Amino acid sequence: MRGLSGLVLGLVMGVAARAAAAPGDSPKMKPFIDQLMAKMTLQEKVGQLVQYSADMAVTGATIRADYQNEIEKGQVGSIFNAYTPAFTRQLQRLAVEKTRLKIPLLFAYDVIHGHKTIFPIPLGESASWDLSLMEKSARIAAAEASADGLHWTFAPMVDIARDPRWGRVSEGAGEDPWLGSKIAAARVRGFQGDRPGRTDSVLACVKHYAAYGAARGGRDYNIVSMGERELREDYLPPFRAAVEAGVATLMPSFNEINGIPATADPMLLQKILREEWKFQGFAVSDYTAVEELIPAGFAADGAEAARLAFRAGTDMDMQSGLYQKNLPNLVRQGKVPMAEVDRSVRRILEAKYRLGLFQDPYRFSNEDRAKGVILSPPHQEHAREISRRSIVLLKNANSVLPLKKQGTIAVIGPLADDGLNILGNWSAAGRGTKTVTLLEGLRQVGGENVRIVHARGVDLLDDEVLHQTLNEHGAGLTKDPRGAEEMRREALRVARGADVVVMALGEAESMSGEAASRTVIRLPAHQQALLRDVKATGKPVVVLLFNGRPLVLGMENEVADALVETWFLGTQAGNAIADVLFGDYNPSGKLTISFPYNEGQIPVSYLDKSTGRPMNPKVKYTTKYLDAPNEPLFPFGYGLSYTSFEISEPRLDSERLKAGQRFKVRVDVTNTGSRDGEEVVQLYIRDLVATVTRPMKQLRGFRKVFLKAGEKKELVFDLSVEDLKFYDQKMRWVAEPGTFQVMVGNSSRDVKATEFRF
Repeated sequence: MRGLSGLVLGLVMGVAARAAAAPGDSPKMKPFIDQLMAKMTLQEKVGQLVQYSADMAVTGATIRADYQNEIEKGQVGSIFNAYTPAFTRQLQRLAVEKTRLKIPLLFAYDVIHGHKTIFPIPLGESASWDLSLMEKSARIAAAEASADGLHWTFAPMVDIARDPRWGRVSEGAGEDPWLGSKIAAARVRGFQGDRPGRTDSVLACVKHYAAYGAARGGRDYNIVSMGERELREDYLPPFRAAVEAGVATLMPSFNEINGIPATADPMLLQKILREEWKFQGFAVSDYTAVEELIPAGFAADGAEAARLAFRAGTDMDMQSGLYQKNLPNLVRQGKVPMAEVDRSVRRILEAKYRLGLFQDPYRFSNEDRAKGVILSPPHQEHAREISRRSIVLLKNANSVLPLKKQGTIAVIGPLADDGLNILGNWSAAGRGTKTVTLLEGLRQVGGENVRIVHARGVDLLDDEVLHQTLNEHGAGLTKDPRGAEEMRREALRVARGADVVVMALGEAESMSGEAASRTVIRLPAHQQALLRDVKATGKPVVVLLFNGRPLVLGMENEVADALVETWFLGTQAGNAIADVLFGDYNPSGKLTISFPYNEGQIPVSYLDKSTGRPMNPKVKYTTKYLDAPNEPLFPFGYGLSYTSFEISEPRLDSERLKAGQRFKVRVDVTNTGSRDGEEVVQLYIRDLVATVTRPMKQLRGFRKVFLKAGEKKELVFDLSVEDLKFYDQKMRWVAEPGTFQVMVGNSSRDVKATEFRF
């Protein structure tokens, strides 16, 4: 059935694309835009650089009257937070039927991990280590979004992040720049398809450029201070990968780097992006980021903010309106060259031309296509598949998992029957009513021989202030009227009558994501207390974690018999989790971000360096803590299976790598357990001595391999000189001669090594 559904999806997308082929970069594009721009007034040109929000309401779509007037005057080039075929057609009609030049609007939206079919949060999905499936998720998201009237998504977010206090770790691919680059390119390809103008594709927007994930203290919007080497080696590679994959647009980040806000940083937006990387698309500011140059102390007023951002290379102003208000006068005063305005306008008009909007402004506003594509069965099937592959098994003492499809299972916890929060933050157009909850999934997958009993146990939050704050921002949190003690007694009664207890614990969806920084990244205290009480009944306890960031899990790891990281999985969460718990799917997910032992370790990453006094637990004056290990509790690349795997020592074709050549690294992988399963085999390198100190490990390859019980396979990795390069003391991108280690294993902590020379 999986193959048939995939074929149906491909046929649907292919037919849609053929039915409405777009002109793309035809020879006609340049003369068309030349003629159009020759007719445009300065104010009309500036209008193309302006984006406003339509502010879709909970009960329906509305647009502020002033925005409507601005559209009719040709003063707006793009609208975001507007979707559905009917609403986008209504707004597009204002632009192409009411204005002098009839230039169509671009419609944008935050399609982060699905449009209406919601997939795992990006951090969770990255734990699948399956690039083809991540690309397919973006492909499906684009198909649904474009069918719902959209042209453009503000995704993928590719920020490298090593501080889980920062809530937006949920939107990225974790801590590793090499893997993050592969995922960035895959998601760009998925959103944009194989050519511009397909009606089942959208423009991608890589964000947030750059180093937003390194905000000081993990506090959102905060400053970043770092050297150029760290910036280029650790934080810029995913952006470059997205540019090389053909991403159409880019969004500068809110933060400053070394005193210069990214929105107005010529080094980032001109020198690196345009001159070095040859980016051809356009850059759009983040929400009111141009205006925020004023409170940041970088611009004195709106005119100066507009001038600094625009001249640095931010082509389009999102929401602040400062370009619309100030750019015409800045041009007349000679403070902004007309040629630069023309350059930015051309970039935006080219994007509209490639989408085919000048040919047919309404080609993405098709009610019939929306009905056939959105939430379709093939999309649900893929959501279930990628969700179960994203689950990470962290602990499984005494093989308590998988569960048997018989007996009584107690399902306890505030997230067991919650369809809204398990969608995760930035679920945008997703609806909790369309979500398969954990309870529903367990009942459906478990079958008639399993008795499922449920108790909420506790409310999701016990912090009244936080509860109120999150609800003011639309969290939809509820309180059980029975009170805490009655809920606790019910949970313990249910647990005592069961063979095994499954506990659904975690965050509210809005406790991670934007503006959701936390200094204490643990389960709420009352959830921890419930876990201890349930464990005291003597029953085996399986803890499911619903969260958008790494948590500190020392107590949970000690108390629970099994610990399962489920993230926020989206529409098919319940079915996917049930597939894993009952063993219909053997978990294969691996962490792409380290889970700290405690908050005092943060930031924590496997990409550490040795220092001149390497850690030695027996020697006082070495780099270590007195009260905690250096190692995270669960490291990058970690994840268990219901079977076991043995990975051999790596074997090299040659002990020397020569310039211009590649050599192969071979390992044998054996499934030594009793179940079929998948393993993610990871290859790391280390430059032992260099003119700039290097990390103790750097990921440079991986293979995800399926093996039947007892089966053995040889895996082959390629290494080249490019894998050894770094920025030297003179900031040259080089590989230096010397001795290197190559390490292969099933996590960044568990590897076997050998050496070679270059």
